[in-house]
Formats: sequence, C-alpha cells, structure tokens
Amino acid sequence: MADEKFKITIDGIPVEVAPGTTILNAARQIGGDIVPPAMCYYSTLEGSGGKCRTCLVKVSKGSEKDPRPMPKLVASCRTTVMDGMEVQNITSPDVLDARKGVVEMLLINHPLDCPVCDQAGECKLQDLSYEHGLAETRYAFKRRTFERIDIGDKIQLHMNRCILCYRCVFVADQLTEKREHGIIHRGDHAEISTFIENALDSDFIGNVIDVCPVGALTDKTFRFKSRVWFSKPVDAHRDCPTCSGKVTLWYKGEEVLRVTGRKDEYNEVKEFICDTCRFEKKKTADWVLEEPTPVSKQSVIDANHYGIFNPPPVIKENTRLQEANEEQLARTERLK
Repeated sequence: MADEKFKITIDGIPVEVAPGTTILNAARQIGGDIVPPAMCYYSTLEGSGGKCRTCLVKVSKGSEKDPRPMPKLVASCRTTVMDGMEVQNITSPDVLDARKGVVEMLLINHPLDCPVCDQAGECKLQDLSYEHGLAETRYAFKRRTFERIDIGDKIQLHMNRCILCYRCVFVADQLTEKREHGIIHRGDHAEISTFIENALDSDFIGNVIDVCPVGALTDKTFRFKSRVWFSKPVDAHRDCPTCSGKVTLWYKGEEVLRVTGRKDEYNEVKEFICDTCRFEKKKTADWVLEEPTPVSKQSVIDANHYGIFNPPPVIKENTRLQEANEEQLARTERLK
C-alpha cells in the first residue's frame, strides 16, 4: 500500500517511516542527539554511504516477525528499517565504543593542522574527535604523506587530510559529463587523484569543495583569508542560466570572501551550484540578498552571527559626548 508505514523505535523514541527508509534517515526524522554522525553519506548522491562507518548502530530487535537482534553493529546509512525494529544509538555502550575506535582509525593519518586548515569550524571530523577521540594517538608508525596538488586553477587537494569518503568522486561522476578523477591504488596506499593529474574544469566541479567533510579539497580563492567564525553567512540568489542560483554569501565587513551552496542542518548542500556563481560572482551587486543564513547555536559560526541585516551599532550615538569631544578638540588646537 502507498500509505503503509513501519513503526520503529530508536533509543526508545518511536517513529513511523515509509518502507525502504534507512535507519539514518529515520533518525533524522526524529532529530536531536540520537541522529548518528555521517561522514560519507550524502542524501543527494547516489551510492554514497557505507565507507566511514561512523554511523554504526545496534539493532536490538530485528522486526515483529523476527525479533532476534542483529549479531553485529550495522551501518545505519545502508540498513533499511523493518516493522517493529528497535535500534540503539547513544544508549548503547557498544556503539559508543565502536564509534570511538572508528574515529581513532580516521585520525591515524589525518594531521592535526586544524589551526591552519580552512575547514576548521565546519569540520565534522573535528566534532567527532572532540566527542569520541582520544587525548593522544596510539599509532607508532610513520604517517602517510602526500604533496599538495592543484586539480584546477581554483581547487587544491590536500590528500594528507582525506578520509576517503568518496563524496567528491560521486559529485564528479554524477554532476559532470566526464569522470576525470577517482580512487587509485588500494588499502593504505589508496588516494584521490586525477587522470595523470589533469585539471578538473567542469562547470559544477567546485561542488567537490562543499561535499568534502574535512579540509582535503579547498577553495584556492578563499584559502587563509579568514576563519569562518569571523564571517557572516547570508542567503542570496541570482538569475543564473546554469544552476538554481541559490547560494550562501560569506561576508567579512562589506567584502564577500566566498560563495557556497546552501546547506541543511546535516551539512548537505540542498542544490548544487555552478562554478560561475561560486568563483566569479563575489560582489554584492551580483546578488539579491534574502536573509541571514540560519546557524545552529552549537556552531562556532554563531559567535559572530546576527539575526537581522542592520544590527544596532556597538556604541549608540551620544550627542552630548560628541559635543564634549569637539570642545576638547578646540581647546587642544588653541594650545598648540
């Protein structure tokens, strides 16, 4: 039946979802802390998920017909719900312990260069390492290192930071007409690379920057210009013949430092934008401003955020103080 719903429980909270829904998306319908983290899953990219394993959950009851628990933890982004299923996420010590191990694995080769990384403040790996990471690494071997590669005149690849989530590969494969980069080699030698280091020149290739959950793919036009918590995001749009033209402008003062796609609460771009909007339209006159971008209170970006376009001045106008200053200035001029 078209209106058939499955009743499942996640951390004791019931929810009704359509058949075929994954556990992760069912948890997102509830929201809050019970939503498993996801570094590789991206709802708009076909085939994404199942790579990073940060979304592991425990299925304590398979379904009403077969109440046996699943023997191992499962990836919530790849496991579909069954009627009567019971899932444990943050209420399961096994899940929290496994997530801690996954984060340690992701950080084995990831350099601790957050102070110089442009992704700082928007990096989900930062959040995970803060919540589940160890104070120091147990890895005693030499970390793998790569040289930085320019894969276009506006995109730089820092393979040292890559966690092989495959998001950028799916973007290039599904949004562009030709596939020019992917994963080469295997195991701990695997890396993102272009075909004999060709440049990526598609009109939509800049979206690999937005989907990257860490600082592996960076915008060369924005690098080292500002921390994100010093900038103010504003939703804007323009009449673009290539894409929807709906973007977020990141202001510092009156200057637009960068342009990104609009992201939802799970840091996923709602509508992918073209490279013309991203790299070439960085003047306020190019856009129709809408409203300040909603920012989570838990984000560091909220520290410098505002809710209206014309915030009140830091110091209110004081005519008496201005007159006193003018008198003091006049007396000082006479004494010269």
